Amino acid sequence: MRRRDFIKAVAGSAMTWPLGAHAQRPAMTHVGIVTINSPTSPPYAAFSQRLRELGCVEGRNLSLDFVDPARQPGGNAGAVQELIRRKIDIMLAIYEPTMAAVIAVAPSAPVVMIAVDYDPMALGYIKSLARPGRDVTGLYLQQLDLAKKRVELLTQALPNVHAEAVFWNRVSEDQWKATSSAALEFGLGLADVQLHDQPYDYEKALAQVPADFHSVVIFPT
Repeated sequence: MRRRDFIKAVAGSAMTWPLGAHAQRPAMTHVGIVTINSPTSPPYAAFSQRLRELGCVEGRNLSLDFVDPARQPGGNAGAVQELIRRKIDIMLAIYEPTMAAVIAVAPSAPVVMIAVDYDPMALGYIKSLARPGRDVTGLYLQQLDLAKKRVELLTQALPNVHAEAVFWNRVSEDQWKATSSAALEFGLGLADVQLHDQPYDYEKALAQVPADFHSVVIFPT
């Protein structure tokens, strides 16, 4: 499932769970989002559409405040501090570095996380899935737990392929590590290519793949 689907799915949680902790729903709900993507990009277009379906209309009873960590002094930590300064009601944390920054400063606003490529329990960001604590809710896709199963299915589907190339970025680094460990068990050779600056140059990345690696797995979305 694509990242935009998770953002759309979590919209209801973002608008209902945190506000339940307040005695009275504010006239204007101020949602802060740390993201490198444009507010008009497909994930956030879907996000805004779902919020409208729930009766939350930007400019009427909703304010969406986007902060790009790449343009903030201090990166994700600076972006989180900036949203706190703007007195948001809810913070949407999509990246693992954002959650790390959130936990470090312990903001008073509730946090909705979308943990796609990392394990929030292993990193100590939440206490458990049932009771996350710290005024945190959201989604955890358990991608790391599925790494071994994906490698197993890959070897079954392509039994004659023994070498795979994997494209990964900073966000999906833990997913790459889990996949690399699983590949050893199934005798699958992996070559990795890290993607750095967006928009990613996949043509350049493909040129770095060894000639005997005929299949490619891409983690970044």
